[in-house]
Amino acid sequence: MMTLTLPCEEVKEKIANANAVTILSHLNPDADTLGTALGIYTLLSQDKRLKVEVVNASSDLPLHLDFLPNFHKIKHQIDYAQSLIITCDCGSMDRLGFDLIGREIINIDHHQSNTNYGSINVIHPEYASASQVAYALFRELYDISKDAATCFYTALLSDTRYFTTTSMNEEVFNVARDLVRSGAVPSEIAYHFTQRRPLRSLRILERALSSLSLYHEARIATLMVNRKDIEATGATIPDLEGIVDYGRSLATVEVALFAMELDNGIRISLRSKKADVSKVAMAFGGGGHKVASGFTLTQFGLQESIDTILTKIEELGILDEK
Repeated sequence: MMTLTLPCEEVKEKIANANAVTILSHLNPDADTLGTALGIYTLLSQDKRLKVEVVNASSDLPLHLDFLPNFHKIKHQIDYAQSLIITCDCGSMDRLGFDLIGREIINIDHHQSNTNYGSINVIHPEYASASQVAYALFRELYDISKDAATCFYTALLSDTRYFTTTSMNEEVFNVARDLVRSGAVPSEIAYHFTQRRPLRSLRILERALSSLSLYHEARIATLMVNRKDIEATGATIPDLEGIVDYGRSLATVEVALFAMELDNGIRISLRSKKADVSKVAMAFGGGGHKVASGFTLTQFGLQESIDTILTKIEELGILDEK
């Protein structure tokens, strides 16, 4: 069993002293940030004394996650001006999309690049998902209901890529088992990830795969889509999730890069099998995990961004890491 120090009493006191709580997930949300946020929302909503809201600043949410309990209660603005803030799976405050200066924040995350912006920071990079951190914390404070377990399990399933990432260990399976015992149904949750893709997600994937290029003796794979691709297919930001993994899946590839031309710049997703791509992300003001990181570039076009990143990978010796 992994033994980590958790600030249970401090969190309990913060919640007890709050009249309202705002639970935030990061921009362009994935299943970990939303599942963690909705799991916590479900638990805190049991306290009838509290006003609780769950908020995300992005207008587009992943629709395949609409089965999650309380998904349709996610708002896009903060209505409680003096509420206690709980952030989920977010490494830096700017990725939340709101001005939170001066607010009390409980920061729950598992990114090694987290900037510790909270009043209380519950950051454990050893854990496989933010939901695993949240579960370890809140099971000490609340009984985990079926709805909360469903949310936490969904987040765990997603961030471990169906229990295949290097973060997998006995403890992760123990957590999954406990969540199933609390009511999460693995087959139902897996269905929403594997059998509910919109057609536009396949159309944008086709365009991304047609751009596949290999570098450094096929040890690096790059994929890209431009704004015309996105507009022509009708793809949304959630439809781009996971495309980078197709590059990483190639036998020879050690690092995969997916570049997306969006209105606010070129969004980059990096994935690796073992190399520490978070070093590359941090060099460009981003962050994430050792094998999964990202950032946004605003000063270059698509190909120039890719070329710049390839140069940085070489400069940092990422491919030389063992």
